This record gives sequence, structure tokens and C-alpha cells, in this order.
Amino acid sequence: MYPVELEGLFAIVLSLSIPIVAIIFGAIMSIRKKQSETELRKLLIEHNTDLETAKALIEEKEKKSNKYSSLRWACILIGLGVGAFADFLLGLEAKHNIYFWLIIAFGIGLGLLVSFFFEYKLQEKEDN
Repeated sequence: MYPVELEGLFAIVLSLSIPIVAIIFGAIMSIRKKQSETELRKLLIEHNTDLETAKALIEEKEKKSNKYSSLRWACILIGLGVGAFADFLLGLEAKHNIYFWLIIAFGIGLGLLVSFFFEYKLQEKEDN
């Protein structure tokens, strides 16, 4: 298909361009957020909004802390370990083998499913 030299060059260019594009998009999003905040403040000043309403609109809303994030990550990592252990027991080679990645993905998915059920049951207990 392509000469080996071009494949290497193509891989290098792609691997370097991904973080550059991510940084550029992050900067654009940050600038747009600042612009929208400035426009909101101008509108609040123009319309003589009372102080309490203005504070409520301008202040960033508190991010909802996820108290089950540790549980979720623990289940994901346990699922990853179970998938890697299953791969070890089956004796598959990681090189050029799609089954290795399928087993790992299955383990992670299983971990997420288990964490969902745990979170659901714990949330149910809190609501009652």
C-alpha cells in the first residue's frame, strides 16, 4: 500500500497533531466561555437586574460531586484485572490479537455494570 517510511511519518504526524488540536480546541472553548460570561454581565447591567439574581446567574453552579466515583473506578479496574487474568488463562498473545482487547473490554464493561448495580442499590437505600 504505502512504503514503510511514509507509514512511520504518517504515524508521527498523527500522534503529534492530536495533542495540538486538543490544546487549540480547549483554548477556543475557554475564550468562548469568557465571551459569553462578559455578554451576560453586560446584559445584566443594561437591564438593571437586582443583585441577588445577578449573582445567581453569574456564579458558576457547583459541580455535583459523585460520591460513587471511587466505587466506579474500583469496579472498572477490577474488571480490567479480571479481563487480563482471563486473557492470561486463555494464553492469548497481546500482539496483533483482537481477542485480547475484546476480553479486556468485556472485563471493563462487566466492571461498569457491577458498579451501576451497586450505585443503584446504594442510591435506593439513601432515598428511603
